[in-house]
Amino acid sequence: MEVILLERIGRLGQMGDTVRVKDGYARNFLLPQGKALRANKANMARFEQDRTQLEARNLDQKHEAESLAKRIDGNKFIAIRQAGDTGILYGSVSTRDIAEIITEGGCSIERRQVELDRPIKMLGLHDVRLTLHPEVQAKVQINVARTDEEAARQARGEDVTATRDDDEERAAAARLDAEEVFEDESMAKEAELALSDDNEESAEADPAAKAEDTDKATEASSES
Repeated sequence: MEVILLERIGRLGQMGDTVRVKDGYARNFLLPQGKALRANKANMARFEQDRTQLEARNLDQKHEAESLAKRIDGNKFIAIRQAGDTGILYGSVSTRDIAEIITEGGCSIERRQVELDRPIKMLGLHDVRLTLHPEVQAKVQINVARTDEEAARQARGEDVTATRDDDEERAAAARLDAEEVFEDESMAKEAELALSDDNEESAEADPAAKAEDTDKATEASSES
């Protein structure tokens, strides 16, 4: 089917171009979304008559998309999903899921604006491109994890599918406890250094105390 584009469409053409597309793509997307008209003399005349308004509308939409891109570009979102020990999801994270997660995060987008070659089927950090307007794109990161705690570990660069021994588990638990007690990691490190200094001072003080006790014992023996 030949259509007249009412806005720029990636890989198809610019506003006003007449292009040939698959019938299903035209009927299910371009025509109902108001992105194109069937190519005929009547619609061509209609397009030329409405061109100024269409260009103004496109400019407004572009400005709105640019404003949204500034707010959302580089943001990180968490998707909690069930998965096996190897990190393979019991299901997937689709474009619809991502659109809902981002919208719940305060930035309203539509499913069709999410660019995915295929659904996400693994735990981990996934960069996702958003096409907010034919001329405006943004990128977000989707952190797919089984729990919020795993999402935090992945954000720190850990591989949550790797098997950890008892020592590593204890170290991880201690780190989480420290993060709850202290406001940030820097404060935790300062406290650890302070504790180390106290231990060293105590170790240095013990020989002096022992020497003082020995001197007192010697004096008492001489007096007797």
